Amino acid sequence: MDTQAAGPRQPRDATNWAAKVDRLHVDDAVREHGYNIEGRRVAGPQQGFGRLWQRIYTADLGTAVTPERLVADWRAHFGEYWPKVGRFYGSVSAIQPGDVAPLASGPMATGVLVLYADETSFSFLTPEGHMFASMITFSGETALEGSTVATIRILLRCSDPLFEAAWPALRRGEDYFWPHTLRNLGAAHGVHGIHVAEDTECLDRRRLWKNWTNVRYNSGIRSGVHLLTTPFRPRRRTGPAA
Repeated sequence: MDTQAAGPRQPRDATNWAAKVDRLHVDDAVREHGYNIEGRRVAGPQQGFGRLWQRIYTADLGTAVTPERLVADWRAHFGEYWPKVGRFYGSVSAIQPGDVAPLASGPMATGVLVLYADETSFSFLTPEGHMFASMITFSGETALEGSTVATIRILLRCSDPLFEAAWPALRRGEDYFWPHTLRNLGAAHGVHGIHVAEDTECLDRRRLWKNWTNVRYNSGIRSGVHLLTTPFRPRRRTGPAA
């Protein structure tokens, strides 16, 4: 009997995690929207600049849908539940670990890496230049009463001094965007007029001044420059020459 190990054993949930990447790359199909994330690194909260916040949004959907059905639908139609101020250029099928998805928030272009996804949750990490250096998790959970609770958990720092200065406005924007998303999600499963609870806690009031140079990747500035220079860039050819 061979007693030598065949190799390191993989954890059971290994396929639920994105493979380790050094730089993010955007698929050709959505490359025009990914100019602010192509070649960037991911930037979690410790790579950010501002104070560290934990924000949680929850909505009780009753027994209209199970957590598994809820998350399967959420992964398949993620961007469709967003308010009209945002646009998500994700997979045409369903969110999968390792996906790099551009997104637009108003005129600003940025994106996310899908870090993890399973039957009841999925998580994103943001790239350099995003307004927040953050990890955000979307989940469906069963409450003690047996109802399904849709939850959005965000751990974030504003990514640079300019976004930190804009935090009061960004916070108000988040307080519109994510509750609106949860209400749209609930309505898709026949649950209307739901109450969205919000909880915010400052976990660390320090600013990480060593990361102030993140401003060079600021997606707001870069999106503005991209828009202004559009008339001077050559158009991509989409078909064979005549």
